Amino acid sequence: MMTWMIENIYKKASRITPQRSSDKMETTTTANGDGPVYEEREEKLSPEDLSEMLAAGTKEVHEKAENTQFVKDFLKGRIRKEIFKRATVALYFTYKAMEEEIERNKEHPHFAPLYFPAELHRHTALARDLEYFYGPEWQSQVSCTEAAQNYVDRIHQVGQEDPVLLVAHAYTRYMGDLSGGQVLKKVAQRALKLPPTGEGLEFYCFDAIHSAKSFKQLYRSRMNELELDMETKKRIVSEAVKAFHFNMEVFEELEEIGKTIQEEVLDAGMPVHGAMGGDISKCPYYAAKMAASGGTAYFCQLATAVLQHPTGQVLLATWFAAMAGLVAWYLM
Repeated sequence: MMTWMIENIYKKASRITPQRSSDKMETTTTANGDGPVYEEREEKLSPEDLSEMLAAGTKEVHEKAENTQFVKDFLKGRIRKEIFKRATVALYFTYKAMEEEIERNKEHPHFAPLYFPAELHRHTALARDLEYFYGPEWQSQVSCTEAAQNYVDRIHQVGQEDPVLLVAHAYTRYMGDLSGGQVLKKVAQRALKLPPTGEGLEFYCFDAIHSAKSFKQLYRSRMNELELDMETKKRIVSEAVKAFHFNMEVFEELEEIGKTIQEEVLDAGMPVHGAMGGDISKCPYYAAKMAASGGTAYFCQLATAVLQHPTGQVLLATWFAAMAGLVAWYLM
């Protein structure tokens, strides 16, 4: 969802009037066996086309979502790895649920034309990202948070009770990923110092799609060709608005989680303050604040951290040796 916002922000910044999403439709051909290539041909649009109704109907909630604090911080590179990992977990559970329901309904007449598993499905890529962040036993280390679970539950409900509304969830998620995913990938890679080879960011890589722009146009034209009455189209738009709200709830939850994560641990074992390196006691503001609020518990925590660090152990041993020498001299 955040990738929709990236594209929108960049369009505003450049003051370029974008071509309407479904100005053209495409046919598919195969290029050297490497996957489909989407050829453009002109298509006239109507305000009653589903793609146009979705664009108009989600505009307000879209703008609201792109102004959440989590999104603004992410775009500025102000995101810690722990929060990024948890966001990846939320995405994994969301896509797993959605793609389970897509598989269940892949032959449904109102969804079958939008079935592109090789090109779009993300949950296996997200699983590889989680393995990179958490290791081979990642599944035992992650769980679905309350906000993400609410989203997951709604997707399952839709898939089992009213499959046509899956169109709304697939459209808002996949088209958003294709719209701004590469920008987000670069921001995360730079801010979190992730490998240039792409580990931890496979979610953003659509290897089976040669042209994101052409594929999005194909997808939207397929949506517009679905045989839906006006009432059903309105229900799909309403569901897309709900999808944005579910995503905003996940963003807000991640923002709250971020407020509780005050320390991160370096490999050497010393706590650090935010993205700063070194001993926590070297941050006067943080040390004073914690001492005032935590009292004895804070000093015990700090002492434990120092004793766990090799340098602290050496200094302590040196101090004891000096004290032993002083006592021996005094007793002579």
